[in-house]
Amino acid sequence: MLPFYQLPRAPIRRLALSLVLPATLLGAMVIPPQMQTVTAQTAEGNRPLTIRSDVQEYDAKSQVVTARGNVQMLYPARQIQATATQAQYFSKERRIDFSGNVYILQQGGNSIRAEKVTYLIDEGRFVALPQSNRQVESIYMVQDSEVGGQSARPAPKTPDLKRSN
Repeated sequence: MLPFYQLPRAPIRRLALSLVLPATLLGAMVIPPQMQTVTAQTAEGNRPLTIRSDVQEYDAKSQVVTARGNVQMLYPARQIQATATQAQYFSKERRIDFSGNVYILQQGGNSIRAEKVTYLIDEGRFVALPQSNRQVESIYMVQDSEVGGQSARPAPKTPDLKRSN
């Protein structure tokens, strides 16, 4: 893995990597596992996308970041949070491939559970695939059309059965 100061600094796209190292603890306290963080942003957009994981690797030639173990993604600009076993950020293609027990939560409570999910950043689109013989689960929060206990649609008219003579 390249040190931070040796990473390419393209004027249009900049990939910033930082490591979050565990604090040194005193005495018999348990030291938490090392957690690494990558934050990607474009120079003109300045919209951080943060990925935390146990281990991360950066391939300077392909400009791909691979995060493994307890992966957590936070993308505040689109109000998206995700967890997975592994994630790969393809900076040239502007996509993220998540794998292994993927859970994605969006603003308003919408969520996706799958074995593999590809997030196409520019399109704001998710493509989810299940494990063999399983299904993808999506939960969407749908606004109810009832207002004040009454349906927004008018009630169907019933024929008047009374006859006046």
